[in-house]
Amino acid sequence: MDIVTKIKLNILIQLAQADKNFANSEREMIYQIARERTFPEEVVNELIRNPEPIETLGALSQAQKMDYLMSSIELIFADHKVFESEVTFTKNIAIKLGFKKTIVDYLVGNFEKTTVAELRKRALSDYMLP
Repeated sequence: MDIVTKIKLNILIQLAQADKNFANSEREMIYQIARERTFPEEVVNELIRNPEPIETLGALSQAQKMDYLMSSIELIFADHKVFESEVTFTKNIAIKLGFKKTIVDYLVGNFEKTTVAELRKRALSDYMLP
């Protein structure tokens, strides 16, 4: 089993549940990521029923950290509603990934205004912790 994908899906599931409303669009995004990575649907279903604690994320590569963060931002926008509980949850994940928590405000504020490539570039240059 792909542990990197499992951790990512676990984070996204908890983010989707942060506002107490697991929207269909959020659920579909999570299942789509699982399908793209040929990750077992039954494991996704189990994570939805019983999310696992989010441990340290420091061992991930820079690309994986950016992937986790950008997927979290995409999920926040999946249901076209940005909830403070989702933003707060994502700030905590950003810190665990080695970013300044202010990156989430930047990404949320600019997500629909600029390209993903530009968001990634700015995030890596301005918001990574030393």
